[in-house]
Amino acid sequence: MTGKSRPMACQHGQIGGKDRQMAKTTPITNNNEVNGKTLRECVHHSMSTFFENLDGQQTTNIYEMVMAEMEAPLLESVLHHAGGNQTRASEMLGLNRGTLRKKLKQYDLL
Repeated sequence: MTGKSRPMACQHGQIGGKDRQMAKTTPITNNNEVNGKTLRECVHHSMSTFFENLDGQQTTNIYEMVMAEMEAPLLESVLHHAGGNQTRASEMLGLNRGTLRKKLKQYDLL
């Protein structure tokens, strides 16, 4: 696999898809857990599933793929929580407002 093509497992929703939908509807508890798992545990589980589903296929650009899968819903969620206020969202994220706008455009969230 080369370039920006997405690994087969990701195309079939192993990272994102159903998991992304679950994250939209599952409440997060006070200790940052979803269904009894921390975000770190959820990522570990998703990556384990991803590698299992590769079934021996080679893959590249995993970091870029994971960051894109995580960053877009993160930005969308924080912006929603901030009531659409980009200045407030950028402060919550610890990003410069210009950087936030660039990322929002990158993921077609503006």
